[in-house]
Amino acid sequence: MPVPHDIAAETELWDTFAESAFRDDAEPSFCWTQYAGHGPGPELLGAPERVLEIGCGTGRALAHLARQGVRATGVDLSPVMVRRASEKWGPLGGRIERGEVLDWLATDRGRYDAVYSVFGAAWFTDPSRLFPLVREHLVPGGAFVFSQPPAIPGAYGPQGMYKGGLAGKALFTYRYSYKPAVWERHLLRAGFSCAEASVVDAPTEGHIGTLIVRALS
Repeated sequence: MPVPHDIAAETELWDTFAESAFRDDAEPSFCWTQYAGHGPGPELLGAPERVLEIGCGTGRALAHLARQGVRATGVDLSPVMVRRASEKWGPLGGRIERGEVLDWLATDRGRYDAVYSVFGAAWFTDPSRLFPLVREHLVPGGAFVFSQPPAIPGAYGPQGMYKGGLAGKALFTYRYSYKPAVWERHLLRAGFSCAEASVVDAPTEGHIGTLIVRALS
């Protein structure tokens, strides 16, 4: 049974996060992992002319692509995140819109060469609902790529997550975690022609790795 996401509460959570996420000296940057300069780069997207980032957050990855001449669109749930990212990166040409990703995709008429998520909406949205919508927005052969931490062994499916520790106002959301093979099955079931999921080891032994998943329409 799908978990009951409270979108208003989740918006407040991400607005709170946005207040601490931006740095005045931040530069455009694209990295799939949580370790700067580690792992693959935007080449996993192919050579797209148009991309969509779902859950674009601070917009640094989107800005990196826009600066390379890619027609880049981002969507994020947080009004604060969208406003601040648009102000910072708008001059580079990227377009950032506010919306809940499932509702936004249901009304968007765009088609993209690649859709991607870096620790973004693909981590926090039911894949049985998200993946078919993403596939509909890709051109034939288009790539869907996302990254997030790998599942904690034995903890699979939707996982509750509080914001800011275990004290204070109860701001929480749900994130989704599966073994790589299960992510692949979700994508193939959604109609993707092929899918590959694997974990990139951290640069330091014993540290948390990064799940990277890539599928083609």
